[in-house]
Amino acid sequence: MSKEENFLTIKENGAAELVIKKSKFIANMARTTTTDEANEFIQEISKKYRDATHNTFAYTIGLNDDQVKASDNGEPSGTAGIPELKALQLMNLKNITVVVTRYFGGIKLGAGGLIRAYSNSVTNAVEKIGVVKRVLQQELIFSVPYNRFDEVDHYLKTNKVFIADTEYGVDIKIHIFLDIDDQEQTKKDLTNLLAGQISFTNGEKRYNELPVEQNNYHEQ
Repeated sequence: MSKEENFLTIKENGAAELVIKKSKFIANMARTTTTDEANEFIQEISKKYRDATHNTFAYTIGLNDDQVKASDNGEPSGTAGIPELKALQLMNLKNITVVVTRYFGGIKLGAGGLIRAYSNSVTNAVEKIGVVKRVLQQELIFSVPYNRFDEVDHYLKTNKVFIADTEYGVDIKIHIFLDIDDQEQTKKDLTNLLAGQISFTNGEKRYNELPVEQNNYHEQ
């Protein structure tokens, strides 16, 4: 398991609204890991806004965009769903469904205007909701004497390793989470720091979430 299993997604489910030439565009976004979840969300939002002119959507499921779908829902072909999907893909976002609802304001936007409107609706929603990096990490558990804790704590903070838990007994038991690829180097460093007087136990593997700065998606 490696960094290839890490991915970007939205921080939480959410929505954002844009008004373009009197048309209202409401982008609702949700984390979805299966097509069933995606379809349920699409149905939920379409029902909520059943009086809207259009409820267009796009989703991408899987770390390699394994399952994708887009719908224009009555807009001219290629002007809504596909731009929404491309917006998600350009931001490297995974396991997301977006439904962009449009209430027509009386002014036609033209094909180019529609493409920009639907694409910008997605980008705007992502920026308002926020992005996280879901990182597959391994829990590592080890104990250190009280008089060596400050050294270990300094090493972990310097290397931006998060201490998930500490237990105080005869020694201090420390729980940390590491990227899979960083595990061996950290073990080696701690072993050297404590002159070999340390042993490690693997705990659970889980996805942890790290915040991502806006406009920094392509570098992740």
